[in-house]
Amino acid sequence: MQLDHLPTELLLHIFYSCDSISDVLNLASTSRRLRHVSSASQKLSILANAADAEFGPLEDIIQLVTQNASQPAHLSREASLSDALLQQIVTVGRVARKWESIYPIKKWKIDFENRRLLSQEECFRLRRAVYRLWLYHRAFHNVCYDRFSRRLLNVVVERAQLLHNWSTVELAEIEDIRMIIQDVVQNHICPSNGTIQRKFQKQFPDSTQPLAFNIHLNYPPERAFSASPCFCPDRNVNFMEQCFYSVHPTSNSNRCASNFAARLRADLFRDPGREGWGDEIPHYYVVQDMLKLDPAQVLWLRDNAPLKENVEIYIRSLGDWFKDNGETFGDTLEWVMKERGEDPNKLRETIEEKGIGIVGC
Repeated sequence: MQLDHLPTELLLHIFYSCDSISDVLNLASTSRRLRHVSSASQKLSILANAADAEFGPLEDIIQLVTQNASQPAHLSREASLSDALLQQIVTVGRVARKWESIYPIKKWKIDFENRRLLSQEECFRLRRAVYRLWLYHRAFHNVCYDRFSRRLLNVVVERAQLLHNWSTVELAEIEDIRMIIQDVVQNHICPSNGTIQRKFQKQFPDSTQPLAFNIHLNYPPERAFSASPCFCPDRNVNFMEQCFYSVHPTSNSNRCASNFAARLRADLFRDPGREGWGDEIPHYYVVQDMLKLDPAQVLWLRDNAPLKENVEIYIRSLGDWFKDNGETFGDTLEWVMKERGEDPNKLRETIEEKGIGIVGC
């Protein structure tokens, strides 16, 4: 018996067994009847089920995409299924899937001989941590929270309420991915003077050219620079086609490597030293500012801002609130851990030793 001759109930069961949106779309494109079955009244339910298997947990994505200033971030929200909601789910899900490929490279950066792919359960925990960290960014790293309000008790309590929604193990998972994002920021997007010097000497071992590092950050004049951090599908294409061409992201490691190579290019008009973001103390504060960027923005800068001036122009486009206003998740995590009678430093040490977190034992 041919597949499209099966009863509708069995065909729906097959559709609900698909674990990715591309599987649903490919199956629906095999015959007119299968396309009709998938496009009937259960289309949104089928796609949502596949999206949950591929990008889930869906409930955390919904908390992220429905977050706004009209209600506190720690309150649970529900949303009705729609094409627009599914489009947002795919958009943020693609970002989390890209972090799945970056995480093992960074997590086993030193003991690379033990590097491995993540299991399905570990991928699930990583995506969940990305969505929850992203929710925190969207709620508290914006123009409404400047550097003068970060220490106010009512603001700290408001931030802590969101973190209290999650257990210590789940907070460790969020801190784990935050440490990976910090590694990307401080070594790829905003490398220190020492990092530039070390990589330049490694790439050009015979060069005797001294690098002239900037002492201060010199922001270039305003100019046109496409700096949209959003992974927005083409609105002229229907949702099914958007999903078909946007799922299953690939690694951008080659592009990232070429971007860093551009920083080390030396000629008569450009010194690689200009790409450094300062020595230890200035670089630390730069990284703390940059950690206010959400996971999508960090990925965008990693892949599309090859030079320091590109990053600086993007930072200026965010507004004056961003500069000299470090991220607050680390401080809030310490506050919550101390409220629970636990040591935040011990937690971070255990995460680094892989005793807890996304790949914790």
